[in-house]
Amino acid sequence: MSPQIIDFLNIIFLGFLVVIAIAVSYVRDLLYAAILLGAYSVTMALIWLLMSAPDLAITEAAAGIGMTTLMIAVISKTGREEE
Repeated sequence: MSPQIIDFLNIIFLGFLVVIAIAVSYVRDLLYAAILLGAYSVTMALIWLLMSAPDLAITEAAAGIGMTTLMIAVISKTGREEE
């Protein structure tokens, strides 16, 4: 891939990260917040891949999937709404 395309994709993904981070801070439902944090982790993994760091991408994806699954399991056992 050409460097211009990689730079363009990095800008798009970084903008998406900002949007997700803002959305997580405004969401009142904990389940939706956990799902958004999973999307944040996947986006970070894609950014690491674009930066030619596949080891970090795999680590980010695995940790993100594990934490998202754990958060969703805990949220399903407790309340979903913030009080």
